[in-house]
Amino acid sequence: MSTRLVRILGQAVRQQREARELTQRQLADLVGVSQAAVARIERGDRAPRLPLLERLLAAMDVQLAVTVEPLDAHLDSAMAQLAARPLAERIDGLCLDRLLDRLDTLPYTITGAAAALLQGAPVPVDAPELAIRWCDADRFTRWLEKAYGQRWNARWGEFGNLPLSPEEPGAHRWDTRYGEIRATMCDELPDSVEVRHGDRSYRVVPLVDLEVTDPRAGALLRRYRDLRAQTARDAAAGSAASGGTATGTDVRGEHP
Repeated sequence: MSTRLVRILGQAVRQQREARELTQRQLADLVGVSQAAVARIERGDRAPRLPLLERLLAAMDVQLAVTVEPLDAHLDSAMAQLAARPLAERIDGLCLDRLLDRLDTLPYTITGAAAALLQGAPVPVDAPELAIRWCDADRFTRWLEKAYGQRWNARWGEFGNLPLSPEEPGAHRWDTRYGEIRATMCDELPDSVEVRHGDRSYRVVPLVDLEVTDPRAGALLRRYRDLRAQTARDAAAGSAASGGTATGTDVRGEHP
Protein backbone atom coordinates (compact mmCIF):
# COMPACT_ATOMS: atom_id res chain seq x y z
CA MET A 1 0.00 0.00 0.00
CA SER A 2 1.29 3.46 -0.89
CA THR A 3 1.60 5.78 2.11
CA ARG A 4 3.46 9.00 2.80
CA LEU A 5 6.34 7.04 4.34
CA VAL A 6 6.51 4.69 1.35
CA ARG A 7 6.66 7.70 -0.99
CA ILE A 8 9.40 9.30 1.13
CA LEU A 9 11.49 6.13 0.99
CA GLY A 10 11.00 5.93 -2.77
CA GLN A 11 12.05 9.56 -3.19
CA ALA A 12 15.16 8.95 -1.08
CA VAL A 13 16.23 6.02 -3.27
CA ARG A 14 15.62 8.03 -6.45
CA GLN A 15 17.49 11.10 -5.18
CA GLN A 16 20.51 9.05 -4.16
CA ARG A 17 20.50 7.17 -7.46
CA GLU A 18 20.24 10.33 -9.55
CA ALA A 19 22.96 12.03 -7.49
CA ARG A 20 25.28 9.21 -8.55
CA GLU A 21 24.09 9.34 -12.17
CA LEU A 22 22.94 5.74 -12.07
CA THR A 23 20.06 4.40 -14.14
CA GLN A 24 17.41 2.24 -12.53
CA ARG A 25 18.82 -0.72 -14.47
CA GLN A 26 22.34 -0.09 -13.16
CA LEU A 27 21.16 0.14 -9.55
CA ALA A 28 19.05 -2.99 -9.99
CA ASP A 29 22.06 -4.90 -11.35
CA LEU A 30 24.18 -3.84 -8.37
CA VAL A 31 21.62 -5.30 -5.97
CA GLY A 32 20.44 -8.26 -8.04
CA VAL A 33 16.80 -7.26 -8.55
CA SER A 34 14.77 -6.25 -11.59
CA GLN A 35 14.59 -2.72 -12.96
CA ALA A 36 10.81 -2.90 -12.50
CA ALA A 37 11.28 -3.50 -8.76
CA VAL A 38 13.42 -0.36 -8.44
CA ALA A 39 10.88 1.62 -10.47
CA ARG A 40 8.00 0.52 -8.21
CA ILE A 41 9.93 1.51 -5.09
CA GLU A 42 10.87 4.92 -6.48
CA ARG A 43 7.28 5.64 -7.53
CA GLY A 44 6.05 4.72 -4.07
CA ASP A 45 3.69 2.15 -5.55
CA ARG A 46 4.61 -0.52 -3.03
CA ALA A 47 6.40 -0.60 0.33
CA PRO A 48 9.92 -2.02 -0.06
CA ARG A 49 11.03 -4.77 2.29
CA LEU A 50 13.58 -3.38 4.74
CA PRO A 51 16.39 -5.80 3.75
CA LEU A 52 15.98 -4.79 0.10
CA LEU A 53 15.87 -1.09 1.01
CA GLU A 54 19.08 -1.48 3.02
CA ARG A 55 20.76 -3.25 0.09
CA LEU A 56 19.74 -0.54 -2.35
CA LEU A 57 21.08 2.21 -0.11
CA ALA A 58 24.25 0.28 0.77
CA ALA A 59 24.98 -0.11 -2.95
CA MET A 60 25.14 3.69 -3.04
CA ASP A 61 27.26 3.94 0.14
CA VAL A 62 24.51 5.37 2.31
CA GLN A 63 22.26 3.99 5.05
CA LEU A 64 18.83 4.74 6.44
CA ALA A 65 18.38 6.95 9.53
CA VAL A 66 15.04 7.05 11.35
CA THR A 67 13.50 9.97 13.24
CA VAL A 68 10.02 11.01 14.37
CA GLU A 69 8.07 14.28 14.25
CA PRO A 70 4.61 15.52 15.25
CA LEU A 71 1.81 13.98 13.19
CA ASP A 72 1.27 15.78 9.87
CA ALA A 73 4.18 18.16 10.53
CA HIS A 74 5.20 17.56 6.91
CA LEU A 75 2.09 19.48 5.81
CA ASP A 76 3.15 22.57 7.76
CA SER A 77 6.62 22.36 6.24
CA ALA A 78 5.24 21.93 2.73
CA MET A 79 2.87 24.90 3.11
CA ALA A 80 5.62 27.12 4.49
CA GLN A 81 7.84 26.25 1.53
CA LEU A 82 5.03 26.89 -0.95
CA ALA A 83 4.15 30.21 0.69
CA ALA A 84 7.74 31.35 0.18
CA ARG A 85 7.54 30.71 -3.58
CA PRO A 86 5.86 33.00 -6.14
CA LEU A 87 2.42 31.81 -7.19
CA ALA A 88 3.59 31.32 -10.79
CA GLU A 89 6.20 28.80 -9.59
CA ARG A 90 3.62 26.93 -7.53
CA ILE A 91 1.37 26.61 -10.58
CA ASP A 92 4.25 25.48 -12.79
CA GLY A 93 4.97 22.77 -10.23
CA LEU A 94 1.52 21.28 -10.83
CA CYS A 95 2.32 20.47 -14.49
CA LEU A 96 -1.39 21.13 -14.98
CA ASP A 97 -1.37 22.83 -18.37
CA ARG A 98 0.10 19.80 -20.17
CA LEU A 99 -2.77 17.68 -18.87
CA LEU A 100 -5.55 20.18 -19.55
CA ASP A 101 -4.34 20.87 -23.09
CA ARG A 102 -4.98 17.22 -23.94
CA LEU A 103 -8.49 16.94 -22.53
CA ASP A 104 -9.85 18.49 -25.75
CA THR A 105 -13.54 19.38 -25.31
CA LEU A 106 -14.25 17.19 -22.28
CA PRO A 107 -16.20 19.41 -19.82
CA TYR A 108 -14.61 19.68 -16.37
CA THR A 109 -14.06 21.96 -13.40
CA ILE A 110 -10.87 21.98 -11.35
CA THR A 111 -11.55 21.09 -7.73
CA GLY A 112 -9.72 19.89 -4.63
CA ALA A 113 -6.32 21.17 -3.53
CA ALA A 114 -5.40 22.16 -7.11
CA ALA A 115 -8.34 24.59 -7.19
CA ALA A 116 -7.24 26.05 -3.86
CA LEU A 117 -3.66 26.49 -5.06
CA LEU A 118 -4.79 28.23 -8.25
CA GLN A 119 -6.66 30.71 -6.04
CA GLY A 120 -3.53 31.55 -4.07
CA ALA A 121 -3.61 29.14 -1.13
CA PRO A 122 -0.18 27.50 -0.69
CA VAL A 123 -1.45 23.98 -0.08
CA PRO A 124 0.27 20.77 -1.27
CA VAL A 125 -1.30 19.02 -4.25
CA ASP A 126 -0.83 15.27 -4.66
CA ALA A 127 -2.44 15.26 -8.12
CA PRO A 128 -4.84 17.50 -10.09
CA GLU A 129 -8.47 16.72 -9.34
CA LEU A 130 -11.25 17.40 -11.83
CA ALA A 131 -15.02 17.39 -11.40
CA ILE A 132 -16.43 15.39 -14.34
CA ARG A 133 -20.08 14.60 -15.08
CA TRP A 134 -21.34 11.03 -15.02
CA CYS A 135 -22.88 11.57 -18.45
CA ASP A 136 -19.32 12.13 -19.77
CA ALA A 137 -17.95 8.93 -18.20
CA ASP A 138 -17.65 7.17 -21.57
CA ARG A 139 -15.81 10.11 -23.13
CA PHE A 140 -13.50 10.25 -20.14
CA THR A 141 -12.83 6.51 -20.39
CA ARG A 142 -11.92 6.82 -24.08
CA TRP A 143 -9.55 9.65 -23.20
CA LEU A 144 -7.93 7.51 -20.51
CA GLU A 145 -7.43 4.74 -23.04
CA LYS A 146 -5.68 7.10 -25.47
CA ALA A 147 -3.58 8.48 -22.60
CA TYR A 148 -2.41 4.96 -21.64
CA GLY A 149 -4.19 5.28 -18.33
CA GLN A 150 -3.86 2.82 -15.47
CA ARG A 151 -6.28 2.85 -12.57
CA TRP A 152 -5.24 2.83 -8.93
CA ASN A 153 -5.59 -0.63 -7.44
CA ALA A 154 -6.06 -0.17 -3.69
CA ARG A 155 -5.80 -3.91 -3.05
CA TRP A 156 -2.29 -4.14 -4.49
CA GLY A 157 -1.22 -0.58 -3.70
CA GLU A 158 -0.25 0.23 -7.27
CA PHE A 159 -1.67 1.31 -10.63
CA GLY A 160 -3.00 -1.31 -13.02
CA ASN A 161 -5.19 -4.40 -13.43
CA LEU A 162 -8.53 -2.60 -13.00
CA PRO A 163 -11.11 -1.42 -15.57
CA LEU A 164 -10.54 2.21 -16.55
CA SER A 165 -14.18 3.32 -16.54
CA PRO A 166 -15.16 5.41 -13.49
CA GLU A 167 -18.48 3.56 -13.59
CA GLU A 168 -16.66 0.38 -12.55
CA PRO A 169 -15.80 -0.19 -8.85
CA GLY A 170 -12.54 1.37 -7.73
CA ALA A 171 -10.86 4.62 -6.79
CA HIS A 172 -11.33 7.52 -9.21
CA ARG A 173 -7.59 7.88 -9.62
CA TRP A 174 -5.51 7.13 -12.71
CA ASP A 175 -1.91 7.37 -13.86
CA THR A 176 -1.56 8.58 -17.46
CA ARG A 177 1.18 9.57 -19.87
CA TYR A 178 0.50 13.15 -18.78
CA GLY A 179 0.72 12.46 -15.06
CA GLU A 180 -1.69 11.36 -12.37
CA ILE A 181 -5.29 12.58 -12.48
CA ARG A 182 -8.12 12.21 -9.98
CA ALA A 183 -11.81 12.71 -10.65
CA THR A 184 -14.84 13.73 -8.64
CA MET A 185 -17.77 12.31 -10.58
CA CYS A 186 -20.99 14.33 -10.36
CA ASP A 187 -24.38 14.75 -12.03
CA GLU A 188 -23.70 18.41 -12.83
CA LEU A 189 -20.48 20.39 -12.73
CA PRO A 190 -20.21 22.45 -9.54
CA ASP A 191 -20.47 26.23 -9.54
CA SER A 192 -17.13 27.71 -10.54
CA VAL A 193 -15.21 30.94 -10.92
CA GLU A 194 -12.61 31.86 -13.50
CA VAL A 195 -9.05 32.61 -12.44
CA ARG A 196 -6.34 33.79 -14.80
CA HIS A 197 -2.60 33.30 -14.57
CA GLY A 198 -0.52 34.61 -17.43
CA ASP A 199 -2.29 33.73 -20.66
CA ARG A 200 -4.20 30.82 -19.10
CA SER A 201 -7.73 30.74 -17.74
CA TYR A 202 -8.94 28.10 -15.29
CA ARG A 203 -12.45 27.21 -14.10
CA VAL A 204 -12.19 26.33 -10.42
CA VAL A 205 -14.48 25.59 -7.49
CA PRO A 206 -14.41 28.71 -5.22
CA LEU A 207 -12.52 28.48 -1.93
CA VAL A 208 -15.63 29.00 0.15
CA ASP A 209 -17.29 26.02 -1.53
CA LEU A 210 -14.20 23.84 -1.23
CA GLU A 211 -14.22 24.25 2.53
CA VAL A 212 -17.78 22.94 2.68
CA THR A 213 -17.78 20.23 0.00
CA ASP A 214 -14.21 18.88 -0.06
CA PRO A 215 -13.06 17.48 3.32
CA ARG A 216 -9.38 17.18 2.40
CA ALA A 217 -9.06 20.57 0.71
CA GLY A 218 -11.06 22.16 3.52
CA ALA A 219 -8.78 20.64 6.13
CA LEU A 220 -5.70 21.94 4.29
CA LEU A 221 -7.16 25.44 4.02
CA ARG A 222 -8.02 25.52 7.73
CA ARG A 223 -4.58 24.17 8.60
CA TYR A 224 -2.93 26.90 6.54
CA ARG A 225 -4.99 29.59 8.26
CA ASP A 226 -3.99 28.18 11.65
CA LEU A 227 -0.34 28.07 10.59
CA ARG A 228 -0.46 31.68 9.40
CA ALA A 229 -2.14 32.79 12.61
CA GLN A 230 0.49 30.99 14.69
CA THR A 231 3.26 32.63 12.66
CA ALA A 232 1.71 36.04 13.33
CA ARG A 233 1.44 35.27 17.07
CA ASP A 234 5.05 34.13 17.21
CA ALA A 235 6.17 37.30 15.42
CA ALA A 236 4.16 39.48 17.83
CA ALA A 237 5.58 37.65 20.84
CA GLY A 238 9.11 38.00 19.52
CA SER A 239 8.61 41.70 18.86
CA ALA A 240 7.16 42.26 22.33
CA ALA A 241 10.07 40.43 23.93
CA SER A 242 12.53 42.69 22.12
CA GLY A 243 10.58 45.86 22.91
CA GLY A 244 9.54 46.46 19.29
CA THR A 245 6.18 46.70 17.52
CA ALA A 246 4.83 43.84 15.43
CA THR A 247 4.06 44.85 11.87
CA GLY A 248 2.40 41.62 10.73
CA THR A 249 3.52 38.71 8.61
CA ASP A 250 4.15 38.91 4.91
CA VAL A 251 3.02 35.61 3.45
CA ARG A 252 2.60 35.34 -0.29
CA GLY A 253 -0.41 33.53 -1.66
CA GLU A 254 -2.78 34.83 1.01
CA HIS A 255 -5.97 32.82 1.51
CA PRO A 256 -9.00 34.83 2.68
